[in-house]
Amino acid sequence: MHLPAVVRRPARAYRVSWARRASLAGFAAVCLWPQWGWAQSASAPDGNGTRPLDGRAWLLRVHEAAKQRNYEGTLVSSDAGSVTVWRVAHYFDADQQYERVDMLSGEAMTVLRHNDVVHKIWPQARQAEVEQRDVRTGFLALPSAVEQRITESYELQTLGVGRVAGFEAEVVLLKARDALRFSQRLWAERQTGLLLRADILAPNGQVLDWSTFSEVAIGVKARPALVTERVRHLEGYRVRRPAYLPTSLDNEGWQLGALPSGFKPVQCAKRSLDPGGGASEPVVLQAIYSDGLTHVSLFVEPFDAKRHQAEFVGAIGATHTLRTRRDDQWVTVMGDVPTETLRKFVSALERKR
Repeated sequence: MHLPAVVRRPARAYRVSWARRASLAGFAAVCLWPQWGWAQSASAPDGNGTRPLDGRAWLLRVHEAAKQRNYEGTLVSSDAGSVTVWRVAHYFDADQQYERVDMLSGEAMTVLRHNDVVHKIWPQARQAEVEQRDVRTGFLALPSAVEQRITESYELQTLGVGRVAGFEAEVVLLKARDALRFSQRLWAERQTGLLLRADILAPNGQVLDWSTFSEVAIGVKARPALVTERVRHLEGYRVRRPAYLPTSLDNEGWQLGALPSGFKPVQCAKRSLDPGGGASEPVVLQAIYSDGLTHVSLFVEPFDAKRHQAEFVGAIGATHTLRTRRDDQWVTVMGDVPTETLRKFVSALERKR
């Protein structure tokens, strides 16, 4: 799932979007909620003690909180027993979005975002990477369509009130309507709607991975200089600017047959594998699909016997990965979905005749 643009774990192969891995904000960016109270939108409890929820209202409130609330805090995420700690700051100032994420465990890394420009900095290696983020991957431009897709693929149920990082939070279950996706359990701060915790759940209810604020201050004064000043001081760094060329599967000689239910295309581009970034023709084709809550990324690149050896199917927490050869091409599909969903994507991928 996608949390504020700074809660999930670090990027895996092919540099999966930092926002997806570093924030509860990324999820919230897909959502929708007017200004009336959450409790007013929910109807009376059913026989199981849960209540049907006005999904559009709840999602909108979380979405607006993630974009417009200023907050600073410490975020902890875990998958498959591995724990990562981040220091997170998000500011909305004069219609400008600023985010800073500092990795506090493992290798030092800082991610800075000003609107759609993202800097990733590795201070120990003296390396940096600059990318133009496609806002469509955060669904900022697709509110009504995303809201409809979420409610078609998930049933929203209220689970009462909990506490996260000292704040009372409304707890909501987004229950998957089929076996193609995982359910999500979310905690949103009662007064502001800011998302404080998110769990991804297996069909048996087991928590596959989770992200939560251990402490957070909401409504802090905006400090955009924490972002803008850092990106001005990269002297002595090796700065990469990976080539990025928007395209489509159709233009690249591919087509997808029947997509898994609920998933729609979000973005397609060719990206460079050249370490210098931008010096050579982009060679990896990446297509992103979403059901409104979670992404699946599909990568296609020329087969290289030195790098691409055994086919692979595996998982770390909720993130499943499938790698396979298709004629002279190497195909990788990954996302926070069951393996069978990835197989459906691979089966639907065809060369155009």
